[in-house]
Formats: sequence, C-alpha cells, structure tokens
Amino acid sequence: RMVNQAELKEKKWDARKFLTSSGVISSLSAAVASLAVAVGQQEGGDSSVFALALVFAAVVMYDASGVRFHTGRQAALLNQIVSDLSPEHPIISTFRPLREPLGHSPFQVALFMLLL
Repeated sequence: RMVNQAELKEKKWDARKFLTSSGVISSLSAAVASLAVAVGQQEGGDSSVFALALVFAAVVMYDASGVRFHTGRQAALLNQIVSDLSPEHPIISTFRPLREPLGHSPFQVALFMLLL
C-alpha cells in the first residue's frame, strides 16, 4: 500500500515506506524502469538493446503487480486465520506474522509507468 486515507487525514508520514519491500515504488521496479529509459536515450527507441531492456522491465513490473501482490494478500489472510486460533493452538508459539505488503496493485504499476 502506498498511503492509506487514514494516514492522509491524520497527516502521518512514515519515511520507512521508501526503504521497505513494496514501498512507494519497489527499488527493483524503479531500477529496471530507469535502465530501460537510459538505454532508450543512449541507444534510441528503435534499438534491439532498448527492446530487451523494455521487456525486462515489463517482466519485473508484472511480477511486482501480479505474483508478489497476490502473495501479500495471501499473507494477510494467513495472518488473520492464525490470529483467530485459540492461544493454546500449537502453531501460536512458533508463528511469526508474515509480511503483508509484498507487491504493488496493477493500478500502482500503471501509474508508475505513466510517470516515466
């Protein structure tokens, strides 16, 4: 999640979001997008190297918006299931909550691509 409405209303700001997995824009998505832009500027938009960089960036962004995003949603569901278990359940003593924000929504990735 980038910034939720409650944070906007309460004017809270957490700079750690920029440094965590699936922060404002994941560092890997930003790096491959920057790579594609730089290659396009250096080699031209009709070069095969630019096409390769563009495909590479698309694959990484697809992963961020698809696989990783849905993995984060599954983590949230598993955390909820475990929190609903009774305190005596054997898994409670060893369970460490899973990280939930793992990817970006397709809208976030599309918005990021438009910024380029």
